[in-house]
Amino acid sequence: MHSNRRSFLKRAGAIGAVATLGGLKTVSAETKPTKPAGQEMKGEMKGDKKGLARGLTLLTMRRNGEYRLGAKTSKGILDVKEAAGLLKLYSPATLDDMLQREEGASVQAVVEAAMKSNDAQKLLLQEEKIDYGPLVTRPEKIVCVGLNYRKHAQEIKMPIPKQPVLFNKYNNSLLHHGGAIKLPSAVATKFDYEIELVIVMGKEARDVSEKDALSYVAGYATGNDFSARDLQFETGGQWMQGKSSDGFAPLGPYFVTAEQVDPDNLNLECRVNGETRQSSNTNDLIYNCSQIISYTSARISLRPGDIIFTGTPGGVIFGGVVGGLAVPKEKYVWLKAGDKIACSLEKLGELKFELA
Repeated sequence: MHSNRRSFLKRAGAIGAVATLGGLKTVSAETKPTKPAGQEMKGEMKGDKKGLARGLTLLTMRRNGEYRLGAKTSKGILDVKEAAGLLKLYSPATLDDMLQREEGASVQAVVEAAMKSNDAQKLLLQEEKIDYGPLVTRPEKIVCVGLNYRKHAQEIKMPIPKQPVLFNKYNNSLLHHGGAIKLPSAVATKFDYEIELVIVMGKEARDVSEKDALSYVAGYATGNDFSARDLQFETGGQWMQGKSSDGFAPLGPYFVTAEQVDPDNLNLECRVNGETRQSSNTNDLIYNCSQIISYTSARISLRPGDIIFTGTPGGVIFGGVVGGLAVPKEKYVWLKAGDKIACSLEKLGELKFELA
């Protein structure tokens, strides 16, 4: 009976994910190809490698009615699924699968083999012609850190937190690069941007030390902790409802493997309709990535594929400072439908989205 219930819940979860993500096919981490009796899968003969990927910049694209894993190369975007099929290698279908199954090394093997193949050119796509999908669609957890830049805490006149301030978002808030947030204007009006460095976990982390914390990271991405300030503070200290509306977690366009990035020294910038609003460096973080992972993992197990929004720097509308000058609350100009947001994070690419 318990087994039947678990099977039902898994099927129901998969159906719900497809409905939420617009009907495109996704592959559950539970559904890995099985081999016929007495036969090996082709992927198992050449690859199916565990471990973190290295040296890759990955993305999710919408192609042929499904989400597919793509690899950004100097010559174009590699369709990893097509490459694996052509080379008779195994590869997970999506970034979620790669992360949650800890099969980054399989993807790396496919990309390296494809780029050496005589058929590489026909597997490559022009990036300007691809349709982006959500970078990830089903992390087990989306953890966020509030008040984590010194200048941001100062601008909103809040004390420096004595420990990381954790809150959450949900998968419905995930949005792809180039997407649009439909503002919940019936219940909120005070919309604000928050550019953030996002950590993507690659290994299960429970009570890890600060020294070892970064070894559990698969990679990093550019994100925006979009917020409805009136909802955020409507109930006092509980921020969740102001942070988790549909599309309130734009992420992408790229996932960059961890060894290519120094998370403690990255420039980041947010622009609204071409005007720079936030410009800072992650060296202003109060709690850096190692400290965030260590602190969180002592309280909540972090699993492969979980993502962590690390906090936003100064310059948000709620901070009330524009061009170095203080603006009274009654004159704050909140975001509105039609605004276009661009978030640049050094080495991780530029995330763009608009409001509707």
